[in-house]
Amino acid sequence: MSAPERPDPSPQAPAPAPAQARSSAQPPARTPARDLPQAFAPGEVEQRLYDRWIERGYFSAGGENSDKPAYSIVIPPPNVTGSLHVGHALDHTIQDVLVRRRRMQGYDALWLPGMDHAGIATQNVVERELAKEGLSRHDLGREAFVERVWQWKAESGGAILGQMRRLGDSVDWSRECFTMDESRSRAVLTMFKRLYEDDLIYRAERIINWCPRCLTALSDIEVEHSDDDGELTSIRYGEGDASVVVATTRPETMLGDTAVAVHPSDERYAHLVGTEVELPLTGRRIPIVADVHVDPEFGTGAVKVTPAHDPNDFEIGGRNDLPSITIMDEHGVITAHGPFQGLDRFEARPAVVAALREQSRIVKEVRPYRHAVGHCQRCDTVVEPRVSLQWFVRVEPLAAAASDAVRDGRIEIHPSEMAKRYFSWVDHMHDWCISRQLWWGHRIPVWYGPAGEVLCVGPDDEPPTGDGWTQDEDVLDTWFSSGLWPVSTLGWPDETPDLARYHPTSVLVTGYDILFFWVARMAMFGLYAMQDKGPVDSVPFRTVVLHGMVRDAHGKKMSKSFGNVVDPLDWITRYGADATRFTLTRGANPGSDVPVSEEWCQGSRNFATKLWNATRFALMNGADPALPLPPADQRSAADRWILSRLHRLIADVDASYETYEFAKVCEAIQAFAWSEFCDWYLELAKTTLTAGGAAADGTRAVLGHVLDRLLRLLHPVMPFVTEELWLAVTRGESVVVAEWPAADPSYADDEAEAEIGSLQRLVTEVRRFRSDQGLKPGQRVPAQLVGINATVLASHERAIRTLLRLEAPGDGFSRTASVLIENVTVELDTAGTIDVGAERKRLEKDLGSARKERDQAGRKLDNADFLAKAPAAVVEKVRGQLASADAEIARIESQLAGLPET
Repeated sequence: MSAPERPDPSPQAPAPAPAQARSSAQPPARTPARDLPQAFAPGEVEQRLYDRWIERGYFSAGGENSDKPAYSIVIPPPNVTGSLHVGHALDHTIQDVLVRRRRMQGYDALWLPGMDHAGIATQNVVERELAKEGLSRHDLGREAFVERVWQWKAESGGAILGQMRRLGDSVDWSRECFTMDESRSRAVLTMFKRLYEDDLIYRAERIINWCPRCLTALSDIEVEHSDDDGELTSIRYGEGDASVVVATTRPETMLGDTAVAVHPSDERYAHLVGTEVELPLTGRRIPIVADVHVDPEFGTGAVKVTPAHDPNDFEIGGRNDLPSITIMDEHGVITAHGPFQGLDRFEARPAVVAALREQSRIVKEVRPYRHAVGHCQRCDTVVEPRVSLQWFVRVEPLAAAASDAVRDGRIEIHPSEMAKRYFSWVDHMHDWCISRQLWWGHRIPVWYGPAGEVLCVGPDDEPPTGDGWTQDEDVLDTWFSSGLWPVSTLGWPDETPDLARYHPTSVLVTGYDILFFWVARMAMFGLYAMQDKGPVDSVPFRTVVLHGMVRDAHGKKMSKSFGNVVDPLDWITRYGADATRFTLTRGANPGSDVPVSEEWCQGSRNFATKLWNATRFALMNGADPALPLPPADQRSAADRWILSRLHRLIADVDASYETYEFAKVCEAIQAFAWSEFCDWYLELAKTTLTAGGAAADGTRAVLGHVLDRLLRLLHPVMPFVTEELWLAVTRGESVVVAEWPAADPSYADDEAEAEIGSLQRLVTEVRRFRSDQGLKPGQRVPAQLVGINATVLASHERAIRTLLRLEAPGDGFSRTASVLIENVTVELDTAGTIDVGAERKRLEKDLGSARKERDQAGRKLDNADFLAKAPAAVVEKVRGQLASADAEIARIESQLAGLPET
């Protein structure tokens, strides 16, 4: 529905009614609008309001003494090294919206904050600081280095916590956690020992992701894949009929080949299976084996097998009992004897190809060849698959339990279609490498004795003493402690009151990009840790709400190279936290990526300004939610309409919240607030307020009622502006702890909605008609509303004339244009308001353009070649252009016919 146009978008107070027309019940002596500055300045109120909320303890959960129903969310812990990026801002806003609403609904709401120690990232930061001093961690030694990291955390870490306050996060700061604090460390050691004793943790040589720069193993989530340009080199092994050709993007690894593999059913190589072929450059002979992993359709159907440097080859090697030859060290330097020894892997690659070319072994080279390459998430170094002695979690029984919990509905994933992705991961999960070659992190609690003893030490155990006992040098993967987050933050392994009250947590909000890695690990560990609670209460969370990635307005991934990265802190500074939050939330459909733009954030700021101006208008005119609403039969049609629309809105918003459709929540509230309340109801209210009397008193009460509930309804998304306005409107304690509005079906009024809907259509169409006649929006024109007294709009003539700038017809009224809308004929006398000659000239020019567009579209549609070759969508578009041109021609010709003769 189009809104009435106004020269000034801000609602203005009507002129005061004459004294004799004013209600005997005057508006309150105080003028609350005076408490509100003329303009909303977010930077001047946000810190003050947040500090006030903290001081009053509004965000503190009640704990075991509360008699309210519990609702809990644990925050996905940001890295201690991190700063608030736009993904954090989206994630935190969604969580805050859920928590604030539940708090207002009367729940004992706990939103628990904390940070992750971020092993690799934090160690890298501190090592860079040491490098500036000309030192390395080895110069300090392990104990002194770890102490240095703790010092860095105390002085420089955790900047994101202050940034969370700027966003408005209503977390319970009294329960702040850190993955390496005493309680979380106790949980980690307990979990390790239990898994170890249940034979679910073991140490073995396996192929893992290795970063030659960070010198540590990496989990899958610590590896980022990108499509890089490389080369695909085809190499001939062997001679004559006994030769095979293999293709590789990593020819340097051929130095560690121990076989060539073909598919068992590939008849091309059936005669070679079981034979041997000479490996070029090495003089070694390697077998040709059959393995089902080989794709006979890819390349030549034969693949080189390097078990020590490729995860798939490692599996082939295991199935075929092949030796594993390591040909490079932890720095990515070639160790194989020969001319390539000592070369970096990327130096060795062209050197190996050149040597093979000299022997006429190169069959084909494709460059550039674009293929997926894994990079270390922290330093962007190309990851090297490497066989290494590491610690692993045996995931099969844990993953099965995590899969069952989703399949049987104990854990619900929103949107439900994302569950397929979850199953595709947990149902095919490999054992999880949990050891890292770092110093910062939870050190693996295993000790080795002088006689080969191996002892796992729990948090309540004394480590072994005596000569020859040493602790394992590695630390645990950061995701090990993160996987325990929903239970460790509530006190597990101890039976704490918080664990009893708030576990399982109600909702986990996170991006779909870490569904497999973090969510699956929390499900596995949570179910295992709490298994004594039974299948229903052992889950770490009841619901997983997944959102997408934040992208630019065109759906493009944000990247520094694209220049489209959004800094939410910059938006907060320039437009306010409310505008930033609303912009992010209005794009948050379940599981879908979230497009944002600065222009949209400006629009969100304008929305806050619109509410501010509307509230000031209402307060200046005596709006007060404490005033009793008049009986339904004494309310104006506009009052009944806005109350009906408000309570429909509340019901719609509640329904959307329950299905986590945050975009729908924002769209519905904004449409109501901007269009129905500000642009329609306030304009209609001006007429009633100007007239005074009992009707004006009723409108003041309705204004207060609607504003009170609208501000409460919007508060979870835009907490700061709604708090400032709600306090001015209600003089209450705080909207943070105000009661969530409830939809009351008794306010539903189809008759009033139909009546005001008719008024809206009439005003909108006459406004369009006025524009067609060349009248400016603010230009007043004499008019007659013929037949209005026979319609439901009879009582609205004054409001219609005000909205449409229509004056009463004078003695010399002469109809020059008319339009029939909603059974009302609106006759206008435009003779004295427009230059008929100039208007005729303008319309004739527009008519010529419309005819030209019609002719162009017609020629295309008359062209048989165009119809035969153009895509169906293009043809349909041209047909639409033709229809639009015909309609435009008819409209303009009608306007020309209605102009008076000059």
